[in-house]
Amino acid sequence: MPIGAHYALTVLIWGLTWTAIRLQVEATAVDLAVFYRFVLASAVALGGLALLRRLPRFTLRQHGWLVLQGLTLYSINFLLIYRAAESMTSGLLAVIFSLAALFNAFNGRLFLGTRPSPRIYPAVALGVSGVALLFWHDLRSGEATPVALAFALAGTFWFSLGNLISLKVRSADIPLLAGNAWAMTYGAAALGLWCLVQGVQWTLPSGSVFWGATLFLAIPGSIVAFFSYITVIRTLGADKAGYATVLFPVVALSVSTWLEGFVWTGFAFTGAALAILGNYVLFRRPRRPATASPAA
Repeated sequence: MPIGAHYALTVLIWGLTWTAIRLQVEATAVDLAVFYRFVLASAVALGGLALLRRLPRFTLRQHGWLVLQGLTLYSINFLLIYRAAESMTSGLLAVIFSLAALFNAFNGRLFLGTRPSPRIYPAVALGVSGVALLFWHDLRSGEATPVALAFALAGTFWFSLGNLISLKVRSADIPLLAGNAWAMTYGAAALGLWCLVQGVQWTLPSGSVFWGATLFLAIPGSIVAFFSYITVIRTLGADKAGYATVLFPVVALSVSTWLEGFVWTGFAFTGAALAILGNYVLFRRPRRPATASPAA
């Protein structure tokens, strides 16, 4: 599959997960909702690979990297972001999470010594401005506590660290599908332990809406989308891959137009255009210098 298709698939699926997450958390506690998502995802991924006999053995060192990936991409980051969502508007949360591309560039420079693309800064400026305009009404009418802001920033930063750890997982010669399956398993185990420590009341929702949303979040939203997203990271770099977080609010609001009657204002149209323009700035190919015609 071309890398552009992986990028588009990530944006599309994660844009659709917004609605699925809302349906899921309406039926159970936030911590349990995330736990059920990754228990199901890890069971399907590990079980499927085992049946296909494509589950290789890893060394303790390789498992160590997978534990870190599970903690940063498939557990703690979600807990922090969901905690923020309890006390802030979805619009402000989307604006903060759209900074992931900038966090990826900063962390890549700090921890891996990689020089980010110079286009990342104008692209992120356009993208974050676009997301802010998309949720302009939401931002004007809502407030956020300092604790919620801290959770949102920490969750985004932690997600960014997971992006970089996925590069370390690659350098440790770990196959992507098997690595993700084990990392999700470790993430689910960490979430289960967290629920026990917090004394969460264990309930098993029976509604078809909850399990339909959880199934979507587990398989397309986790197994497929994270496979595509990490493929983009490995090919284009973490800074460019992170721009997907700018675009999926555009998809989410497009779905909301159909399901919830979201009304597109001038601010919203302008915001979507800026987010798409930032994507163009980041990925456009430089013009080739014109070759001089031979002298007559």
